[in-house]
Amino acid sequence: MDRVTGSMEVLSSMQLTKDMAGLDAQSRALLHNREVLAVILGEVVAEYRGYSRKEIMDFIEAGPVTDGKEVSSGRTNTRVSGDCAEYVQLNEKTSHFDLVFRAKNPVLSREGMLVSLHMNLESQKTYRPGYPIEKRGMYYLARSLSSQLSLVTDETDYSGLEKCYSIWICRDDIPRGARNSVAVYEVTNTKDTGSCGAAKEFYDLMTLVIIKLGQRVYNGNREDVDYELLRFLNTIMYPHEKDFLDKVSEYIDFSSNEELWKEAGEVSGLGECVYRDGLEDGLEQGLEKGIRAMIEDNMEEAVPEARILEKLQKHFKLTDAEAEQYYRRFALEE
Repeated sequence: MDRVTGSMEVLSSMQLTKDMAGLDAQSRALLHNREVLAVILGEVVAEYRGYSRKEIMDFIEAGPVTDGKEVSSGRTNTRVSGDCAEYVQLNEKTSHFDLVFRAKNPVLSREGMLVSLHMNLESQKTYRPGYPIEKRGMYYLARSLSSQLSLVTDETDYSGLEKCYSIWICRDDIPRGARNSVAVYEVTNTKDTGSCGAAKEFYDLMTLVIIKLGQRVYNGNREDVDYELLRFLNTIMYPHEKDFLDKVSEYIDFSSNEELWKEAGEVSGLGECVYRDGLEDGLEQGLEKGIRAMIEDNMEEAVPEARILEKLQKHFKLTDAEAEQYYRRFALEE
């Protein structure tokens, strides 16, 4: 099974999106996580076909994934960054990307030469905000592409332009016939008289992906096109169902991350949310790892038994008897 190991950050983000009351802010927080991005990119980015989700996670730039990047207004040859306030005076509304990051293009990269893909990911509550989402997506792509060049001069080298993706996840207000669908728009060669067309990499510079959800419950079949993508997004983009963590764990594995469970025992409140929202539905093994880690660490520090029992009750919401049982079980193994 192609799964990536889940981190504390992604688990915390998923807890924030439990109710999805404020879709924009909470879904952006969730989409910041490379584990989540790896699942999405693996399903929609042509350059990543055949790569595992772990490999795709490694492709994403080492620097922080950032949101709120300004789509430079007025002039298309400025960098996409958050410090372009000087263009606000041109009486053009300032737009912002939700999520902007770079990732390795494994098709074009060579030893000693890194070629990047410029990624823009947008989460939209509505597919029909009063204008075509597709036009806005193409506008963002044009800004992203042109921002790669400084001021155009006679010496400008266009060969350095790198491919841009704009991926839109639209949750609600989807026409019935378009629900649970994925549309991809890209630059193609539609006529080639004389068979003298250029290599695809010379013009394949912009791809727009529009993902339309629209139903809280996804009832697709495993053999359906885009099944994995739509099932994953329906799971994380709507209020959590009882089997939420069971489904997510098919893509992101939390049970094998011993460091996560060690941290879970030390962070107030997280043990509670993990326990209540999913461990009792199939991740008991992970709970036990967290409890074991806390007991072992405290014993190494010579913390009194009574204090360890108090910590277990507080962080994992255990009864006196449950805490005592776990303590006897794991302390005796030392």
